[in-house]
Amino acid sequence: MMMTRLKSWLLYPLLGLLLLAGLLLWGAMTVLHTTPARAMAELDRRSPQELIRYADAALMEYGELHALLRPLLLRVQRRVERPTGSIPLPNLGKGHRWATLPEGRPPATLPVKTADELRQALLSARAGDVIELAPGRYRFEQSVKLGGPGSGVAPIRVRAAQPKSTQIDMNTAEGFLIDQPYWVFEDLRVRGVCPSDRDCEHAFHIVAGADFFELRNSWLENFNAHLKINGVDGRWPDHGLISHNTLSNDHPRQTARSVTPVDLVGANFWRVQDNLVRNFVKGEGDKVSYGMFVKGGGEGAKIERNLVVCSPNEISRPGVRVGISFGGGGSDPGFCRDKGCERYEHQAGLAANNIVAHCNDVGLDVNHSRHILLAHNTLVNTAGMGLRGEGSQAQLYGNLFEGKLLIKNDGKARAEMEQPMKAAEVFGSADNFRMDWRVAPERIPSLPAVPLDFCGRKRPSGTYPGAQEETAACTDN
Repeated sequence: MMMTRLKSWLLYPLLGLLLLAGLLLWGAMTVLHTTPARAMAELDRRSPQELIRYADAALMEYGELHALLRPLLLRVQRRVERPTGSIPLPNLGKGHRWATLPEGRPPATLPVKTADELRQALLSARAGDVIELAPGRYRFEQSVKLGGPGSGVAPIRVRAAQPKSTQIDMNTAEGFLIDQPYWVFEDLRVRGVCPSDRDCEHAFHIVAGADFFELRNSWLENFNAHLKINGVDGRWPDHGLISHNTLSNDHPRQTARSVTPVDLVGANFWRVQDNLVRNFVKGEGDKVSYGMFVKGGGEGAKIERNLVVCSPNEISRPGVRVGISFGGGGSDPGFCRDKGCERYEHQAGLAANNIVAHCNDVGLDVNHSRHILLAHNTLVNTAGMGLRGEGSQAQLYGNLFEGKLLIKNDGKARAEMEQPMKAAEVFGSADNFRMDWRVAPERIPSLPAVPLDFCGRKRPSGTYPGAQEETAACTDN
């Protein structure tokens, strides 16, 4: 009888809204194990996306009631987390570019045609060598190691002669183990082919003294943490560059291990620029994943002009997906560079001119990190921006965003020229990455620290908030 009455109540919008509000409050109380008064205070510090997940989790132990009320939650969730459909999304000129390779590439000194030849060339290469892969497939069942270092004036380069006709298949936990400085990998396709997702961890594992590593114009697919960067025995790989790469998966990763295409712990002064990072869904364990994070007590990361797409489709599938994070989920003290990360996870970091889209949690995240600048980013169909963790400090300038600014744990944010928006009112079709202005926002003073826009075009003294100065797409593939 009670179930029949509840069904009739749901026909009335006002009662439905009241029921929904009570449901969200009860969900927050249940999941956070707190009082009604504290749960009310938490509602303002949590995103609607998070509250819906809380309510759904709290209802799961009440089978019949969950079956009755879940359609209401899903209806609200579809309004908050807009489905993207099945149309392939354009890359807006980000990621690998194989249509035209740059002219004037240095000639090959170590041409290879087989996996064994490539393994030997990597061990024997000297500063200034160019290892070039002939078209074909190269399969590895064990990690691939390097021999000696390159140098600042003569790095060692590894590239494909014809990237579209060359593929490296990795059936191993880590693909290339990079522990030497001044190595440049470019124009490559590296694909994880492990039968179990938990066995394909990294395409590249950059460790210890691998300073000045570069990865350019490459496509890495089907790994948990495509690029893993961390220290070993007190040495850290600093001053790296990740530029114009595509980091993607063609299915949710069925693993409880970290799913984060750019997973950087403790290293300093890395640049992550002009990449396409997409489809990083974690299907097991805590189901929390990130497009990229920098943490572990490092400093000076610059994350600029990237396109980060948490879920190209099925944004509301189970789990939590965050776009770009300074701090991630925190670090084990044993992996930290600076006093166990007591003072910070990352400091003096920059995230600018990025477009982050289709995430069921925040697009930009600052966790126990300080002196962070978040400037001229565009966030579409995300929960917004978040500061959390003790001592978090950030300056926010000129971001154009859907969602909220969520501050927890007494984080400190200095916000200037911020522009909340409804994407459907501002852009032609932002969910499909048609970023032409429907109604252009007012111009704001440009920021000296961010002289360029998403496409690398110079910003005038009076510029638009968000990532793009002009709505014309960057050069596309």
